[in-house]
Amino acid sequence: MWRALAFLALLAIAAFGATWIADRPGTVTIVWNGYEIATSLAIALIGVLVAAIVVGFVWAVVKGIITLPETLVRGSKERRRAKGFSALSRGMVAVGSGDPLAARRHASDAERLLGAEPLALLLKAQAAQISGDREAAEHAFQRMVNDPETRVLGLRGLFVEARRREDDVAARAYAAEAARLAPSVTWANEAVLEAQCADGDWSGAVETVERRASLGLIEKGLARRQRAVLLTAAAQTREAGEPEAATQRALDAVKLAPDLVPAACIAGRLLARRGDLKKAAKIVEAAWRANPHPDLAKVYLGLRVGDSVRDRLTRAETLAKISTWHPESRLAMAQAAVEAQDIGKAREALAPLLADRPTVRACLAMAKIEETEHGAGSGRAREWLARAAHAPRDPMWIADGVASERWAPVSPITGHLDAFVWKAPTELLEGPSGDDVTGDIDDRDDHARPALPAAAPQVLEAAPSNAAVVAPVKPAEPAPVNVAKMASKPSAPASGPMATGAATPVVFPAPKGPDSAAETKARLVG
Repeated sequence: MWRALAFLALLAIAAFGATWIADRPGTVTIVWNGYEIATSLAIALIGVLVAAIVVGFVWAVVKGIITLPETLVRGSKERRRAKGFSALSRGMVAVGSGDPLAARRHASDAERLLGAEPLALLLKAQAAQISGDREAAEHAFQRMVNDPETRVLGLRGLFVEARRREDDVAARAYAAEAARLAPSVTWANEAVLEAQCADGDWSGAVETVERRASLGLIEKGLARRQRAVLLTAAAQTREAGEPEAATQRALDAVKLAPDLVPAACIAGRLLARRGDLKKAAKIVEAAWRANPHPDLAKVYLGLRVGDSVRDRLTRAETLAKISTWHPESRLAMAQAAVEAQDIGKAREALAPLLADRPTVRACLAMAKIEETEHGAGSGRAREWLARAAHAPRDPMWIADGVASERWAPVSPITGHLDAFVWKAPTELLEGPSGDDVTGDIDDRDDHARPALPAAAPQVLEAAPSNAAVVAPVKPAEPAPVNVAKMASKPSAPASGPMATGAATPVVFPAPKGPDSAAETKARLVG
């Protein structure tokens, strides 16, 4: 629209000029080399315009002839570049679709047409990667490193290749160089942080986290949490040999994350060791209020060395009031009451936990109560130990499918920082119950099989620290064994009777198909 208005404006100006000249006639006289030419002003202006057009046309022809070779070369380059980018686009599509043959073909065409174009080198490297040619991929990434514009991209590719061949030294070197060249690159900062955590360089890891926070790569809240975890790890390593340095780091971690259980436990132990019981109790109570945890209860009950069992029971009651009788406080209360020989209070504390599927620790606590009241070999104590073998597991420190009774700052699988979470392990799936594939066989054979004498109960001895609690079993001579139910039973509980400090992977059983069910039924019939 603006072009049309401009054209109309120019047309109006031209018409006004022509009218103005027509209203003011005049004569133009040209004298040159003895000749005199006289004409009107309008004709002279028209002649000047025609002459300008002719001169412009002649100049365009001459310029076109002069620049013809350059124009032909430029056109060839543009066509070649267009073909190269077309091959590049098709190669990226082939890489994304997982076609190594087409990706290599288009990568070769793109490199031939575009030369050392960064995208062409990237396509060549990716085509080599999906083809399994690691050497060609590393060569392409190395060419990127040699170019200042693509150096960080090449380092990224070399880092990935080093990780794939499990060359941690080279991977760390590439990540450190990329972080030095481009401090805001996320992957390089994360790799450097993981390497520092793996080496136990907690001070360097704290500096890395602070730098990432200053660059805006992570949120401030996450940065505070990670700094607290790193300071806790540093305090954990120095707790035995350097108590003063460990205390300072633990206190700094508590300031950053008051609900971090390991930091509060370390700070409470170290402060109690040097006699600052009031501050230690305050830190543990604050952490307990946010996250009741058995380690906090253990530290709180043992703050003052030499306390009587009644004093420990009083402290357990304080924790119960703070957390409004959380299950952890009831377990701590029951343990302290048993130590104080107050069996009634111990039973009262555990009663709400036994109403619906008591956990392993609750069953073991009840077994301890029964042993204290009726003796270690009593039937009630054995009953609760048997129930503990199949009870739901209590919360543990879990990171990337690995369960552990002890906290660690990084995951043992991925190396990620602050990966351990306090939660209950995933329970194994239950097998078929009353209407399983062998139920009809059991029901059909029950009337034809004579009644068996009651099996003598077996005495369940106390399991060693590194053994799982096993429930008493019946003799398996005449009675058919329900294989489907046995296969579906969960393994030994990952807390309580299991060995402390051992990381336990959470394993899921393979699902049973129709073939295995049929085999089970045929075996039972036979």
